[in-house]
Amino acid sequence: MGTMGLALPWKARISPALREPAAVGRWEMRVEPSEHLTGGPAQSGAVSEDAALAAACQAGDLRGYEQLYAMHGAKMKNLARNVLGSAAEAEDAVQETFLKVQRSIASFRGQSSFVTWTYRILINTCYDARRSRLRKKEVTTDNDSEETPRIEPRAPGAHPSLRMALERALEKLTRHQRDVFLLYEVEGFRHAEIAGMLEITEAASKNTLFQAKKNLRGILEPPRSSSAELR
Repeated sequence: MGTMGLALPWKARISPALREPAAVGRWEMRVEPSEHLTGGPAQSGAVSEDAALAAACQAGDLRGYEQLYAMHGAKMKNLARNVLGSAAEAEDAVQETFLKVQRSIASFRGQSSFVTWTYRILINTCYDARRSRLRKKEVTTDNDSEETPRIEPRAPGAHPSLRMALERALEKLTRHQRDVFLLYEVEGFRHAEIAGMLEITEAASKNTLFQAKKNLRGILEPPRSSSAELR
């Protein structure tokens, strides 16, 4: 897959404890997204807004899809780019997602929020794209340069060496751990929303995030012997 190229939201900021390599041993992994990108819709009025958006799309109102894209298009691209590691593939995945939403909107029954349902389709679309990429790799071995994703712009203020270390560490997680980590820590979704997107329980989402952080901490923390020699 090559370098993931973690594409943090433009206004995201890494907690101070993560900015200096020396602080890795006591860091908090939370990446704080910008105000307009955090989580799903705000709790106040979210249910009625989500229902109105779903009703408009189900009625075939083009303005409903335009509003969905205006509200979530940028975040959907950011998520797809983090999952796929490629801006071009992310654009394709988001476009394909909107086509799938339009084709299957009649099947939406409101078991989850409309936005969560849309993100579930996006994630599954990204999974399909990843599987397709792996199949192509099995067919040909002369496409390394094509498969290496272009590095995307990062959030200002992120320590370059730490960012690269985090990207390499994320590649060592299982796919499931990496996806839960990206959805929670980078994209700012709540566990209840992640559970709906990945079709798992909320407890499973929390446990997976815990394991992901534990594994990342083990990868990123300096060896104890090195720390002792510096004293």
